[in-house]
Amino acid sequence: MGGNAETDHDTAADGDFALLLAEAADGVRIGAVPYRDLVRGGRRRRTRRWALVAAAALVVAGSAGTLALAGGAGGEGRRVVPVATAPATPDHRQVDKARSTAVARGTDHGEDWTVEALVWGAPRNASEARAQLATMKRYGLAPTGVHAPSDLVGNGWYYGRLMRDGGTVSTFMNARVEKAGAPDDGRVEGAATLLDPDAADGSRRLVVGRVAPSATEVTCTWDDGTKVKAAPAAPGTGLVGGFEDLVRPVDGSRANWFTCVAPKGADYRSGVAKVTKVAERS
Repeated sequence: MGGNAETDHDTAADGDFALLLAEAADGVRIGAVPYRDLVRGGRRRRTRRWALVAAAALVVAGSAGTLALAGGAGGEGRRVVPVATAPATPDHRQVDKARSTAVARGTDHGEDWTVEALVWGAPRNASEARAQLATMKRYGLAPTGVHAPSDLVGNGWYYGRLMRDGGTVSTFMNARVEKAGAPDDGRVEGAATLLDPDAADGSRRLVVGRVAPSATEVTCTWDDGTKVKAAPAAPGTGLVGGFEDLVRPVDGSRANWFTCVAPKGADYRSGVAKVTKVAERS
């Protein structure tokens, strides 16, 4: 070779390529192939690919840490994959806090009253169950048939309670959420209670219950024949003012809840609540 080894090597390579191509073309004369240009072009393309990968890494690194780059074969390919996150805790899933929904509100004998549905998610383990049970006790609630935190694992729970002037008067629903999460179509799960525990007649004027989402009307009948129909609430109901005799969804519950309030003096000791209308199936 001459004094410039790199130039001599490149010139020889150009000639070799030209001869090979000439033979393949059966004698057609072909000029020298720009070997150096091809090599430089390949280098530039690889450089651009690595620049794009680096830019992607910067974007991912700044996106809350939920994505990362994983290398492909030979370092040439890159793909984005999710990074495993820490298991959810009771604070994240909030199984130690009840979801609360006001299902009825009004005024009786000059006092404001509210019927509230409390729904608790199912704990996944004993630790979550202990946190949930501790919060229930602070609410003054005791789930029926639960003797240890482990009894709550895998089970949701719900309560209905009546409050007057902000204080709890009674808890009249206390039950485990069944596997289906809601009563069967046409079935009513309910309870009657005193709207005013201090009333002289002791009439059970308030009925609260759960029904399937298909129920669009519940009719409550009191002992004296008084009937009250509960129907779906209009959008925005419950934001202000009083409301009663409704069928409405409850936060955290697959079932809808209903309330019926009877006139003063009516009693529900042998009353009946029935689903009287259901939504048409499409």
